[in-house]
Amino acid sequence: MENAKWRAYSHTCENTQKGPRMTAIIFDLDGTLIDSVPDIHKAASEMLTQAGQAPLSVAKIRSFIGNGVPALITKIMCEIDENPQDSARHSILEQCFMRHYTAAPAVLSTPFDNVRAALEALSADGFKLAVCTNKPEGIARQILQDLNLAPYFAVVVGGDSLPVRKPDPAPLYAAIERVGTSAAIYVGDSEVDSETALNADVPFILFSKGYRRGLVSEIQHHATFSDFAELPDLVRTICGHVSGNWIDSTALHRF
Repeated sequence: MENAKWRAYSHTCENTQKGPRMTAIIFDLDGTLIDSVPDIHKAASEMLTQAGQAPLSVAKIRSFIGNGVPALITKIMCEIDENPQDSARHSILEQCFMRHYTAAPAVLSTPFDNVRAALEALSADGFKLAVCTNKPEGIARQILQDLNLAPYFAVVVGGDSLPVRKPDPAPLYAAIERVGTSAAIYVGDSEVDSETALNADVPFILFSKGYRRGLVSEIQHHATFSDFAELPDLVRTICGHVSGNWIDSTALHRF
């Protein structure tokens, strides 16, 4: 979708003949790097069973993911006809969910196909990598460690790292600042991620096989991909990699 705010990005990648010096590729986590629905669904089901409620379907829980744990609990409460404005009840359910989820956050979760190879290729090209997620930072780091993805990411910004969450741009700004770059691209899978990038004036690449709710055509993005094997070349194209050399990109256009 076109929008006036999706302007041309001058010098999005600070390129040299050796590669991008100061460009970060920032990733969302759930639905982008990993398929985390199975573990989230399991914890939600255990929470609901303990509360005397029937578990919800995997598809329903998947549709609730993206805005952080408090929002997940709110949506579940609405679905089971409980009042999400009841802060005491919300807190009890959230604590119950977190107890189950923290105990086993990466037993059933898996990286999407070709994620590791893509991260290896981007690292080899000189890009700095980081994660910006609405998942609590501690759990995000634990999952990355358990799935052997942690070595790729020196920086992880979670939903509790700042007073605000995505789509507020502050977490993405924080990830860029902490990784120490002056330019970045955000890679995500959902409307929340697109809105975050838009709010931050950062180019957005959409992973189309994640947890988006709408059509790809309804989500603002600069480029899209369905297999992580495509991502390194896509980033190279956006950043001006031609015939083995890095050229100075004066503008980035929406693909």
